[in-house]
Amino acid sequence: MWIWLAVAIAAEVAGTVSLKLSEGFSRLVPSIVVVVGYVVAFYSLSQALARGLPVGVAYGIWAATGVAAIAIIGALFLGESLTWVQVGGIGLVIAGVLALELGGSHGA
Repeated sequence: MWIWLAVAIAAEVAGTVSLKLSEGFSRLVPSIVVVVGYVVAFYSLSQALARGLPVGVAYGIWAATGVAAIAIIGALFLGESLTWVQVGGIGLVIAGVLALELGGSHGA
């Protein structure tokens, strides 16, 4: 199930980066990668869920990892800014996902 989640994250990140590169779906190849990336992402996420990964945990990890990866890729390769406040916000998102995961494993 964790491999499926990793594939879902990678495909979603590829699709999102390609969304930026598609320039409003005016460029063919990045536009195709957007569609394929999101189809693979959602299929893979569904497979992780079908194999027993709780939806809150799966979606939290998927979303937090995607946000962090896109922010870093945007700063490194797409000329976007990444301030320390934004880095702190990403850290808080990741901390929130960890709190959900840890809280769920020790809850009632």
